[in-house]
Amino acid sequence: MLRPTPSRMRRDGDLYALEAALVRRGLGPVAGADEAGRGACAGPLVVAAVILPPSARLAELNDSKLLTEAARERVFERLHRSRALISVVSYGPREIDRRGIAVCNLEGMRVAVARLPERPGYALTDGFPVPGLPGSLGVVKGDRTAACVAAAGVVAKVTRDRIMAELGGRHPEYGFGVHKGYGTAAHEAALRRWGPCEQHRLSYANVAASAVPAAA
Repeated sequence: MLRPTPSRMRRDGDLYALEAALVRRGLGPVAGADEAGRGACAGPLVVAAVILPPSARLAELNDSKLLTEAARERVFERLHRSRALISVVSYGPREIDRRGIAVCNLEGMRVAVARLPERPGYALTDGFPVPGLPGSLGVVKGDRTAACVAAAGVVAKVTRDRIMAELGGRHPEYGFGVHKGYGTAAHEAALRRWGPCEQHRLSYANVAASAVPAAA
């Protein structure tokens, strides 16, 4: 089976070139998988897998971190209106505490790809290969190099942001809708004042520290 070399994955060329090359070699359809929330200390980890329609060229598609919130929403809606195949899985704070973020992340990639309506011939992930995926290849800066990985990143990010906005309404004291559960200065201040809630990952050091009463 063709396995592109890492050096070929580093170029900043056409976002669709890698998938097109794999499809020409009979390795399609190509799925991309990516996550959102790995570095957060509250809220779920969300993992998405996407197979883009043949010859897809989605306006504004890019690394989700380079897009504005409004642009991500537009790309998200375009993906769902297209013939893209999409799968999303999530892991809540208690499962992350119990099993560890790395285990949940790797499993999430495998589960999301396995739940796609069509079995891919090849799977691309952002940064590192995931054992158990068909033809798995970790692509350096994958969400800036491969369209399907970028699409998965947008789906995961928008899905998670919407969850965090809802949690922000239920727990307004933490500001989840603003910082999305990441350890910003405002979030750390809220943790010190209020302590953690059920949406915080208790296995994370900053959250664990906030649960300990301050010394008199």
